[in-house]
Amino acid sequence: MNAIDAQFAAFADTFAVLELIGLIFLLAIVSETLWDILTGQRKKLGQTVANFAIALGNHFLERTLYGLVFIFGLFLAAPFAPFSIPITWWSWALALIAADLTYYWMHRWEHEIRILWAYHSVHHSSSEFNLTTGLRLAWVEGLIEWVFFVPMILIGFDVVQTIIALVIVVAYQTWIHTEKIGKLGWADRIFNTPSVHRVHHGSNRKYIDKNYGGILIVWDRLFGTYQAEEEKVIYGLTYLLGTSNPLTINVHEYWQIIKDARRSKNIHELFGYVFRPPGWKPNNRLQNE
Repeated sequence: MNAIDAQFAAFADTFAVLELIGLIFLLAIVSETLWDILTGQRKKLGQTVANFAIALGNHFLERTLYGLVFIFGLFLAAPFAPFSIPITWWSWALALIAADLTYYWMHRWEHEIRILWAYHSVHHSSSEFNLTTGLRLAWVEGLIEWVFFVPMILIGFDVVQTIIALVIVVAYQTWIHTEKIGKLGWADRIFNTPSVHRVHHGSNRKYIDKNYGGILIVWDRLFGTYQAEEEKVIYGLTYLLGTSNPLTINVHEYWQIIKDARRSKNIHELFGYVFRPPGWKPNNRLQNE
């Protein structure tokens, strides 16, 4: 088997495992949803329906050429790597750590740079927090997020190894969007857990822009963005979006950027509205202060 055949085989095995994880996750989602409905814990289904609709849109896009942009982008970067890291047991461990650290900074910048927040805000726009919230991912993510993983390719990691490591980081997070699991003690200080991730989805002032980690939460502790769950979490954005329309959920922040950009008085203000943190105003004060 040549190198290309081996890479395709690795892709096939990875996606087969991913499909299995997806099926298990889907069963868990349906079970939780039915339980919440039967017990009266989820009386309004607008957010849940929106989450499923957004997930169906992503499912369709990922199975078209659109869904291959992420893979093609990384393969195009591979020839520019000055050397290759051999695929061994230790390089797999390094790739997973590198992917998790890369995910931390990607996730953090998606909160701190408004044009990136425009798509990531989709995931945070639900006023509810349950397993279906994990399905609420922007339709344009695949067109953008591959760029953040180019540095892994340029320092020598294999493309397939990088993608598999990222898949593991993302797949890990399927179980943490829930209120059914409480605090987990020491694990909350090391790993991304339901308690830790509830904080990340909170619009409470003390919870905003905290806990960006994928698998390990030690990155947040290292870079000063860790926050333990201390008060009841208020989920959603700092303002009420007021819609369950999947299209509106996906484009609303882009439309807000366009409206702000149109009233810019100079290039400095235009830059600020597009690239500074969400809520930036010309007087450099956040709108929610």
